[in-house]
Amino acid sequence: MKFGPASPADAIGGVTVHTLRQGSLVLKKGTTIGAAEVEALDKAGVKEIVVVRLEEGDVSEDEAAASIAQAVAGEGVNVERAFTGRANLFAAQAGVLVVDRAAVDRINGVDEAITFATLSAFKPVVEGEMIATVKLIPFGVEAKLRDAAVAAAGRDVLRIAPYVIKRVGVVSTMLPGLAPKVIDKTLRVTAERLAPAGASIVAERRVPHDEAVLASSIKELLALGAELVIVFGASAIADRRDVIPAAITEIGGAIEHFGMPVDPGNLLLIGSAGGVPVLGAPGCARSPVENGFDWVLMRLLAGLNVTRAEITGLGVGGLLMEIVTRPQPRTVADTEANRNVAAIVLAAGRSTRMGGPNKLLAEIDGKKLVRIVAEQALASRATEVIVVTGHQAELVEQALAGLNVKFVRNPDFAGGLASSVKAGIAAVPENADGAVICLGDMPLIDAKLIDQLIETFAPDRGHLIAVPVSDGRRGNPVLWSRRFFKELMTLDGDVGARHLIAKHSEAVAEVPVDGQSAFLDIDTPQALEAARRG
Repeated sequence: MKFGPASPADAIGGVTVHTLRQGSLVLKKGTTIGAAEVEALDKAGVKEIVVVRLEEGDVSEDEAAASIAQAVAGEGVNVERAFTGRANLFAAQAGVLVVDRAAVDRINGVDEAITFATLSAFKPVVEGEMIATVKLIPFGVEAKLRDAAVAAAGRDVLRIAPYVIKRVGVVSTMLPGLAPKVIDKTLRVTAERLAPAGASIVAERRVPHDEAVLASSIKELLALGAELVIVFGASAIADRRDVIPAAITEIGGAIEHFGMPVDPGNLLLIGSAGGVPVLGAPGCARSPVENGFDWVLMRLLAGLNVTRAEITGLGVGGLLMEIVTRPQPRTVADTEANRNVAAIVLAAGRSTRMGGPNKLLAEIDGKKLVRIVAEQALASRATEVIVVTGHQAELVEQALAGLNVKFVRNPDFAGGLASSVKAGIAAVPENADGAVICLGDMPLIDAKLIDQLIETFAPDRGHLIAVPVSDGRRGNPVLWSRRFFKELMTLDGDVGARHLIAKHSEAVAEVPVDGQSAFLDIDTPQALEAARRG
């Protein structure tokens, strides 16, 4: 690969190494130089530009990253298309991330040009979560290095172990002074822990802190079909001969390990009875805050064996008093990738608050409300505009005659906003990376705002939801990454997706806006008259 300065004429076919700004000229990093670029450079008075050229035997950064990512992806892992030398990998299902650390080290040891980063091994992940990234440092690499990295991968470097245990039994032992509300809270917290794995508490027992009674209760839960039993002791386990481990051995079970180098979570006990795992929970497991119990529980729910060696190897990083936030993938500057965004205009409502007339057919400055919104969507960088109709569908579609929009009729429009969102999402092309959802009764939304949302949408930086904001208030429209389409399809009734924005707050990028454009919707005759007055 050749790297260095060249005159504009000699740079043809090369790729720019840095973003160049001179006068009105902006030439972005990664641009392939052609005749038009040479003309622009000459006009701007640029005499020299740094470019890189691939030579025979080289492969591009995207090709190399894609090949390595495909090689490491095992069961339950999806690979996103490579861009700017980066190929991201995502969980195709909920479960626990299993990583072959030795293979990761081998790949990173091939050459400094090739980097491969993953989340921590055995991290619980949800469907669509980013779990790893392959990044090529230069613009290209020798094919033999790419091939060496692929060979170093072996099989199933990354895989998702899906959750397989669904039926959980819980026994709580009681001693004087332990309030019933503590047990109630423990059960609620435990149910919340199990929910991401699709597991639930199928039976619970509250018994005296006595070896024989506890043994009988564990045996009863196993007979009821519990695939995992958790015991919350009224008193912490102090020894392998204490009440909880003694009860497990009394029914023919075994104690596999007691104690772990994780704090909080030291007093965890792992046992089994009749082939079913039995956990003696540490006291911290009553709290929803992450602790060592979570680390073991989620692995067991995914059917993964937790060995003594794995437990004793948790000491480094096992002090959980101050958990640093996991680093995010490096920002890729000046990327235009993953900006294939469709626009959805919701225009199916019945305008019940208007007292009769269909507000979408009302006119402002001689133009129907729905046409104002659709034209702005068409003028934006959205790659396709989808209009969802329902109430008076024919009249709404007539109001948009001549516009290059795709109509989707929502037969369930009377059920509320959610049905129209789902109809629009279902119509988004498969090659779209996201969709910006616009309300058909917001006439101040313009192409500039939609473009700002699209520009802010940056999956490589974790910006998966783009929302306009003014003075701390969030408005519309909202741009959603394809990764949330499945959740959007679960909406119901006459409510939007605000709760999903709150749920995924770490993925939200806010776009500051001025004025009322992102907040003014025409719901009443008074609002319509105010909009007409300007």
